This record gives sequence, structure tokens and C-alpha cells, in this order.
Amino acid sequence: MEATRVNGPDHRLAMRLCIGVATLLLAVTPLVGRAQAAPEPVVDATPPVADAPPSPAAPETAGLSLKAILTPTGVFAQYGGADHVNTFWAGAFWDFWQHRFSTGRLTASVEAGFGEWQTYGERHHSHPFTQIGLTPTLRFYPEAWHGYWFVEAGIGANVIAPAYHTDGKRFSTEFNFGDHLGVGREFGQGHHQEIVLRFEHFSNAGIDHPNPGENFVQVRWALRF
Repeated sequence: MEATRVNGPDHRLAMRLCIGVATLLLAVTPLVGRAQAAPEPVVDATPPVADAPPSPAAPETAGLSLKAILTPTGVFAQYGGADHVNTFWAGAFWDFWQHRFSTGRLTASVEAGFGEWQTYGERHHSHPFTQIGLTPTLRFYPEAWHGYWFVEAGIGANVIAPAYHTDGKRFSTEFNFGDHLGVGREFGQGHHQEIVLRFEHFSNAGIDHPNPGENFVQVRWALRF
């Protein structure tokens, strides 16, 4: 009797979800701590005077704390390409955690962006594919590289609409994961600028088929405020 094959979730999907959830939890913890550590409003000990204007309301202080959390660390622009497609991606990023080791410094950030994929070739599409995404990223600055060079890795969630397709390749879903590895260097006055070479892969991790994936080589420039 022939055994029946059971199709379970792709193990790559489970691995990527675990990594993504762990990184997002790492992101939320320091942000909550920053909100809880917001300074209490200063209470004026001077006796009240008749017809004096009211003291500033506490929600204003909370609003300033929320503004500090939501204000991005910097902005970025990124350009890259693969077979029969070029991409442009831009947005903002938030640094939220760092830890120093004897061998270097580890940081964590989240980037949000908007971009377009433009195909070319025999089946060129005049209308580009729109990408919206959110990507947590870990970055390490080795002391041996003098603290300005770094390597990074990230995994994020993206919507690419309509579902991407080009010569001989078609995505089955608009939702896709984006994984990247990169190497870069900070430069400029105060080292507020950086240039990064990224290798990035997009696919849906087996949520649906076909799932050919797409691999990009990308150059990224960023500016910290």
C-alpha cells in the first residue's frame, strides 16, 4: 500500500518567522523601557495664586516621549539589480539597541521603506512593481576593523504589488520575506554617513508555489541625523 505524503509547512518559513519574532521582541523591549523611563513632570512647590494659569498637562510630557521614540535615527536610499529587473528603495531607520563586547560593538535597528522594481527584457512591463517593507537588522562593528567598518544581516516582511513576474519567473504571492547580508563603512564628518554593499534575497518561504525567489546586489547610502 502506497504511503500518503503529508505536506507540512516549509521549514524555512518556520525558521524565518522565529528569527523575525525574536528580532522584533528585541526591538520592543528597549522602546517600552524608554517610554517607562520618561521623566515625570516637575511639580511647582510655589503656593497657588488666585487666577493663576493651570500647570502644563502631563499628556504633553508623554507626547514628547512618544515623539522621541518615533523620530528616526536617519534616512537611506538604495539601488540594485538582478536579472531583468532594477530596484530603487528609500526610507528611514531607527537604532534602538547596542551592546559593546571586547571584540566589537553589536547594534540593532529597524528600517521602513518604499520602493519600486522595474523590469526589462522581452516581457518588459511598463508599470513598475511597488514594494513596501519593514526590516529589523543586526549590525556588528569589529574592533579589528577600527570601529567604522561593519557587517550586517536582516530579515523583514515585504509587500510587492502586483505579484512580481518577469521573463520566465513569477511570484505566487504579493507578501514576501526579504533576507540580506551586507558589509559597509561609515564616513564623512562625524561619521554620520555610510555606504553598504548588500546581497538580498526575496521569496515567500514556501507559503505558496511557484516560489522562484529573486536575488539582488544593492548599494545603499544612509545619513544619520
